[in-house]
Amino acid sequence: QVRLVESGGGSVQAGGSLKLSCVYSSVTDPHCGMGWYRQSPGKDRELISNIRTGRPPYYESSVRGRFSISRDNAKNTLFLQMNSLKIEDTAVYYCAIVARMFDCYDGSLDGQNIWGQGTEVTVSS
Repeated sequence: QVRLVESGGGSVQAGGSLKLSCVYSSVTDPHCGMGWYRQSPGKDRELISNIRTGRPPYYESSVRGRFSISRDNAKNTLFLQMNSLKIEDTAVYYCAIVARMFDCYDGSLDGQNIWGQGTEVTVSS
C-alpha cells in the first residue's frame, strides 16, 4: 500500500519561505501525477500544484510565480518550494497521488486520490 508522509511545515512571517517535502513509498509513474493540495479553515481542499510526466507543472493562479513543485524519483520525494509567503497561504498542506483533476482521471485508482497526513503552514504578519 502506498504511503505518503509530509514534512517541512511550520510558522513563518509573511514574505518568508518554506520547503515542504513528501516522502512516498515506491510508486510507478501515476497517470495524473502527484500534487500538493491545501485546506484552510472553512474552505474546501484545493489543488495548488501538480507534476506529471510529459506535462509542464500546474500551478493554481494564487501561487503561480511564488511556489515551485519538483520531484526526486531516486529519493521518492516530492517537494514544494514556497516563496514570498502570504497570510492567505496559511493552511494544512497535503501531498497526494492525484487520481482526478480537471484534465485527467486515473481509473486504476477509481478516481480517488491517495493522501498524506498533512503538514500545517502558518504565515503571520
